[in-house]
Amino acid sequence: MLRPIRVAALTGGKNVASARFRVRQLIPALSKLGVEVHEFVPPISKYPPRWKWLRPFWGVIALAVRLPAVWKSHFYDVVLFQKELVSTFVTLEPLAGRPRVLDVDDSIFVYRNGKTAAQLARLSNLVICGNNFLAERFNNWNKNTVVIPTPVDIHRFKPVRRRMPERITIGWIGSSVNFRYLHQIEGVLTEVVNAFPNVYIRVIADKKPKFFNEGLAHKLEWIRWSPETEVFGLQDINIGIMPLSDGEWERGKCSYKMLQYMACGVPVVASPVGMNKEVLSMGNFGFPATTEEEWKDALMKLIEMDQLERERLGDNGRLVVEEHFSIEVVALQFAEALRRVL
Repeated sequence: MLRPIRVAALTGGKNVASARFRVRQLIPALSKLGVEVHEFVPPISKYPPRWKWLRPFWGVIALAVRLPAVWKSHFYDVVLFQKELVSTFVTLEPLAGRPRVLDVDDSIFVYRNGKTAAQLARLSNLVICGNNFLAERFNNWNKNTVVIPTPVDIHRFKPVRRRMPERITIGWIGSSVNFRYLHQIEGVLTEVVNAFPNVYIRVIADKKPKFFNEGLAHKLEWIRWSPETEVFGLQDINIGIMPLSDGEWERGKCSYKMLQYMACGVPVVASPVGMNKEVLSMGNFGFPATTEEEWKDALMKLIEMDQLERERLGDNGRLVVEEHFSIEVVALQFAEALRRVL
């Protein structure tokens, strides 16, 4: 019988995606494995405000509200940092308890010439990375680095076969800061919706995107993101898309959009960048696309496909998520990694 361990998890904020998906949703499953996680959620975001004149005041407050959690961390068996406590800086991390585990699901080393990322890794007893690209980089600074993917709650994100056969919806979910990836294929999407009157575009995000092509704007359905809409907004789309550039920041992404689509039984078209390429190789559930022509061909192939055939592809993707990316599977990996540092 393994002894229970207590973990202080210092995350980035209530609605920060990495905190929600890589820590908070794992807490019940980890508890069943004898790992009790107490998440310390800051009352203000770890990310600076848009207005530069506010940032000095924000910085002081952001550090002040973190101090109690840093002090309390000394009374736990393990301290888990969700990346840095304050965006792009090392601040109070050296004052926290030990052993320390750093969890990373973004290419944070692109900031400040990698100095913050390197320092955080060296301060930690273990680094957990969301994909192999991140692990290769962090292994340069801490040899005790492991890969654990971001889990999907397959009991929330699940197929619901209520799609209207006469209408085909291409869906995208994410933050408005990533609209630039959608704009990369705006021309392709415009061609597709113009060629097929029954095809629509759905965007689930915090803001409504502004497309430059009028024809595309008229076929846009925007759903404001919330923890509720992120599920039902995906369940009745027919195709999920994840376009990306090919850079260091994008290679550090953990394919979560694609995994959400797959969990809902939706076939995908995605840029084969970083982890996306690895996931796409795990089964027959969609198509990679790099050039505009490849994007157009892949989307048109899925649109013209029989609905039952699309659903068979979606079922293949769902199976991949169940076997490799479910909370139950990932929680076992996380518990083992956390126990390893004791």
